[in-house]
This record gives sequence, C-alpha cells and structure tokens, in this order.
Amino acid sequence: MTDPSEPAADRLDAATLGVGPLGERATLLHFGTAFCQPCRATRAVLADVAGMVAGVAHLEIDAEARLDLVRALGVTGTPTVLVLDAAGRVVRRAAGQPRRVDVIAALGAAIEA
Repeated sequence: MTDPSEPAADRLDAATLGVGPLGERATLLHFGTAFCQPCRATRAVLADVAGMVAGVAHLEIDAEARLDLVRALGVTGTPTVLVLDAAGRVVRRAAGQPRRVDVIAALGAAIEA
C-alpha cells in the first residue's frame, strides 16, 4: 500500500503537489528556489507559454519548502520543470533554464499524449 502523502509514481494531482489546480490540457510544473537567478527567467518563460495556450497551467513549487516532493520526484537541482499531461502524468522533464521553443515542443507532446 502506498503512503497517500507521497506522490504516485505514474500520476500527480493538485492535492499531492499542494498547489492550485492542474491545467485541463497540460501543466508546467516548476521547481525553484527564492535565490535562484535562472528560476526567475524560467518562471517568466513558463508563465508566458502557459498564457498562450488555453487549458495550460503554470505551477511553481518552492523546492526548499517541499523536500518531500523533491526527493520523491528525483529533482536534483533548480530550476527543474516537469511537463504534465491532462491526467497528471510526467511527459517531459528538464533541468536548467529552458528555452521557449523547447517548452512549446514539450507542451505539444503533453497535449497530444
């Protein structure tokens, strides 16, 4: 039996993540920290891309405050972005500051999944 406080291996949801609702079509889940300079740029790119596509949410998690999720999801640095499909499955993962074109491509893969 799995511990309900730990994220499911195959699917994430808003209750497990402790953040607002996931997007109807896809979610850009950003793990960052307050003093991470690349995290600020990542936040801007993800918010911009999410705003371009209806049904896509951009959610940010403070990695320092949610070490349980960081460990469970294998986040090893910030920024880390997980792209979730409509069912909350991780479709793509990226570490470091993403390029806008790569975020758009990953989002396309999530929406098609």
